[in-house]
Amino acid sequence: MTELTSIRLRVTGHVQGVGFRDWTQAPAENLGLSGRGRNAADGSVEAWVSGSAGAVADLVEALGHGPAAARVASVETGPADAASAAAAGPGFRILRRAVYALYGLCVAS
Repeated sequence: MTELTSIRLRVTGHVQGVGFRDWTQAPAENLGLSGRGRNAADGSVEAWVSGSAGAVADLVEALGHGPAAARVASVETGPADAASAAAAGPGFRILRRAVYALYGLCVAS
């Protein structure tokens, strides 16, 4: 059985307003990852993902490029527990501001 890896990602640069979250969903799902992504109040995009170590590494690499309109400055990674990464259920989900509260995520207005 494959051991799961769970991480938190923070992508900085010109990554909001360019379709970055929606773009992220396709490679995450193609790699068989579970998790969620959202725009952060500081202008970055955050994601929590869980899956095989190889698939997680492949997503981190892909996020370093992003969609054509994005200008990625950095992709920061850190630990996340599997429950945080998988809170959205199976697959990869994009969180819109209206559903942040459902997952216990706080966003500054």
